[in-house]
Amino acid sequence: MASNGKKLSNKEIARAFRLLADLMELHGENPYKIKAYQNAYIQLRKLGKPLAEMDDEELARQKGVGKAIFSKIKELLATGTLRKLEEYLAVTPVGVVEMLEIKGLGPKKVRLLWQELGIESPGELLYAINENRLLELKGFGPKTQEAIREQLLFWFRSQGKFHYATVALEWPAIEAALRAAFAERRIMPVGAFRRKCNVVDGLDVLIEGQAPADADRLEAIAGTSDWSPAEGAWTGKWADTIPLRLHFCTEGWGTGVCTLTGDAAFVAGLEALAGGTLPTAADETEIFAQVGCQWVAPELRESTRFLDRARRGALPDLIETDDIRGVIHAHSTWSDGIHSLREMALAARARGYAYLVISDHSRSAFYANGLDADRVRRQWDEIDRLNEELAPFRIFKSIESDILADGSLDYDDELLAGFDLVIASVHSHLRMDEQKATERLLKAIAHPATRILGHPTGRLLLSRPGYPIDYERIIEACAAHGVVIELNANPHRLDLDWKWIPAALEAGVWISINPDAHSTDGIDDIRWGVASARKGGLDAARCLSAFDLAAFEDWLHNGRKH
Repeated sequence: MASNGKKLSNKEIARAFRLLADLMELHGENPYKIKAYQNAYIQLRKLGKPLAEMDDEELARQKGVGKAIFSKIKELLATGTLRKLEEYLAVTPVGVVEMLEIKGLGPKKVRLLWQELGIESPGELLYAINENRLLELKGFGPKTQEAIREQLLFWFRSQGKFHYATVALEWPAIEAALRAAFAERRIMPVGAFRRKCNVVDGLDVLIEGQAPADADRLEAIAGTSDWSPAEGAWTGKWADTIPLRLHFCTEGWGTGVCTLTGDAAFVAGLEALAGGTLPTAADETEIFAQVGCQWVAPELRESTRFLDRARRGALPDLIETDDIRGVIHAHSTWSDGIHSLREMALAARARGYAYLVISDHSRSAFYANGLDADRVRRQWDEIDRLNEELAPFRIFKSIESDILADGSLDYDDELLAGFDLVIASVHSHLRMDEQKATERLLKAIAHPATRILGHPTGRLLLSRPGYPIDYERIIEACAAHGVVIELNANPHRLDLDWKWIPAALEAGVWISINPDAHSTDGIDDIRWGVASARKGGLDAARCLSAFDLAAFEDWLHNGRKH
């Protein structure tokens, strides 16, 4: 809040008092002081005359300005900040401060979420809502949870970056609106969206033909607004949130598609193969043919890694969503899912999957209603009954075992041995340094019960970075112990990051695309995992969840080595 030589406005000063009041309430400070700062916020923002233009006598006469508020206004005007405010900011996680910005979340609610559930960012909060964890807290019923979810989604949309899934789900409506406006013209998404990047900053679309001379025609496109010309494109917004960038092409459609799809390094590499300039082509396949290499799928057009393989005719046969045969890693009402085990099984079967690996949370995940040993055995009994009823569909007995701080797994070895497979994941103690975090995972990977390493870094895209690990050592250990690495398909995770898939495959480690579904709808997140896996060059042969039932059972029964 430094002034940089410019005096703060009344609204900026008022906002400083509001934030100070919120932070003090968040930390359980004196309610009388909090009320005074809240009142200062209300009164100061109404003033017509700038506080910076008032002398001390006039300032002291203003409503809500007592001695303490007076001195703090003077401090703000002199320095651009408040020492007291900076002290509270220093002991409050940045993400917790961000949560205070979200409509419907006052300091009392944020304090409860922070202290009771350990939630420290908007992204962690959204993920907790997806897992129904707020329902465990007093005052957070289903309606409140849903209202907060809607406000969170709006907050994320307003930040300028979006999960790929968010834009992908909007694309059919955007495409329909564009096709209505540009009848009989070719339209294609390009850029990071076509490459299926995990996170995008909007949507680039190539449209055949001349660009409009002014914004009038664009303003008539249903669902869009705020059109303006910028860098050879028209930019606007979809639903007041998602940036749209419309590019227009009058000739060489294939060249335009190719140039606008790949990242800068890929396009430069392709241009080098073409002798400096891409040929004008009606279809982009012609360009790849002319430079003497295989057509490269859009997802692989990041850097020149796969361009080199395309020149050798050695591109992988990328996995498709239809290749997935089983749902590995799902939760039910036994822990923190919102649908019963039976409902999850029926939903998986209805979608054409041959098996379900139910992996509810282990006992240390108390925040997620983790299962103690008695509840584990009772769940096993239900699985046995359902397997008799639903055959040949099969439910496998699994657990998402917390990796404890020292790298050990939940439960004793005898109980762990009773599962068909164990997914080992980290959910707590996320602030270890790289050495400790790596050693922790290495110990869990070496445990004889571990078959899959779940979401290896614990990241939440756009809200929480993954904890630091030595990827090479982790991959090497998984190869040595025959442990599969999960690509968690939840669009907020997509962890393992696709950039590390080539290294895993080179080491002989398989990948499993797992939805981590906490509802029947969550099963469909598999598609986002497949999109990310394709970016890393994954094929069906080395994807565990693409194994049919017989192959999956063979993997379970024939030891840990691949």
